[in-house]
Amino acid sequence: MASDFMQARRTKYSAYLVIYLIVILAIMGAANWLADRYNKSFDTTSTKKYSLSDETAKVLNNLKSTINVYYVDKSDRYERAKDILDRYKNLSTKVNVVYVDPDKRRDLAIALGVTSFGDVIVESNGKKEKAKALTEEEITGALIRANKTGVRMACFLTGSGEHATDDQGPTGFSYLKEQLEGYLYKTKVISLVEKPQIPADCTIIVAGGSKQDYFQPEVDAITKFVDDGGKALVLLDGVLSAGRDSIGQTPTLVAGLAAWGVKPRADVIADESPATQLGQLAPLVRTYDAHPIVAPMKGTMTLFPLVRSLELSGGAQKLFSSSEDSYSVLNAKGEIDPSKGTKGSFALAAAGNAGAKKGRWIVVGSSDWMSNRFLPIRNVANRDLALNMFDWLSADEDLISIRPKEPEDRRLNITGMGIQTLFILSVIFLPLAVIISGVATWWKRR
Repeated sequence: MASDFMQARRTKYSAYLVIYLIVILAIMGAANWLADRYNKSFDTTSTKKYSLSDETAKVLNNLKSTINVYYVDKSDRYERAKDILDRYKNLSTKVNVVYVDPDKRRDLAIALGVTSFGDVIVESNGKKEKAKALTEEEITGALIRANKTGVRMACFLTGSGEHATDDQGPTGFSYLKEQLEGYLYKTKVISLVEKPQIPADCTIIVAGGSKQDYFQPEVDAITKFVDDGGKALVLLDGVLSAGRDSIGQTPTLVAGLAAWGVKPRADVIADESPATQLGQLAPLVRTYDAHPIVAPMKGTMTLFPLVRSLELSGGAQKLFSSSEDSYSVLNAKGEIDPSKGTKGSFALAAAGNAGAKKGRWIVVGSSDWMSNRFLPIRNVANRDLALNMFDWLSADEDLISIRPKEPEDRRLNITGMGIQTLFILSVIFLPLAVIISGVATWWKRR
């Protein structure tokens, strides 16, 4: 009887084991099938190192047809590109990644216009664009250029002391030019001094912080361009005198902006908020109004040095304001004394339409925020805001977003003394502590 009982018990447990194995295999099979069909990943890194940006997701979600992304390299080096390219493929079924070994597919490499190993070529409806590097910023930029039709020309005014696009110094606009040309735009410099007429190929004109005032025919050419359906970005500066130097003294240009419902005040904004990082004359903006340009800017900071305030009327729409801890100091001279100003929150930028053809314009009370000194700063979103403004002006609202950032360098740099300390702790002290603890426990139980 006992043997029959044991036999029955063994049979029962064997059946349980078989059922458990079948269930486990079924679960694993289902999990693998789901993982293959729905390839999703979760990025738990603090900087979202392995996630694509909002801009890339937005571009991929708006794809109307399949695009091909070619990575050209030796077949034993494909792995270096798979990580980032798989993220694109996993985010959209319309992305087709093709790996090309030019030694094996010389014909395709020639057709793609390959110039070196590691090239990334994006093709959409026969249009090809090359990414300059294997980074999200470059790949997404090539993807945007390949999918957009038409030429977008940003024309920067010169002749009145504006920030120069070929100036690589702190006050230059060379970084802005680089960003625009790597993104969607072509750029050129124009002067309205000799001939006050905007060239026909200009999509957007940029009046970038002139040190001297414009002549009336120049201002008339700008407003006429917008009235006829053109787009303009006007960057002003706060009014400040320091000895013989002064900025923001452009009364003719200021008077011309009245037609758009914008009246720039002859002031400079000083911000006493504890959040300011570069002094009271470089206010930080943390909150934004309800406009497509700034819709994705929630949770970001932007910085506006030497900024003046704007009084708005008519159809002018405010984009953002200074904090409640800021002061408007009129006709400031020398050192700024906030106590002599008016405290409050002041409009710093506005956008709107003009003319029967609904031309678009943007006015910002600061120009230096787009300069090489401030546009590339990592922890402020000046670059995103600048490109969003260009996107809105050129009616590319579908591209307005927060763009990919360069990966943050978080390497741990350890000195020679630090390495020696780590060696002593990990190789000598910790093992010795374990041995001593073991011996002490043995001695107590002996």
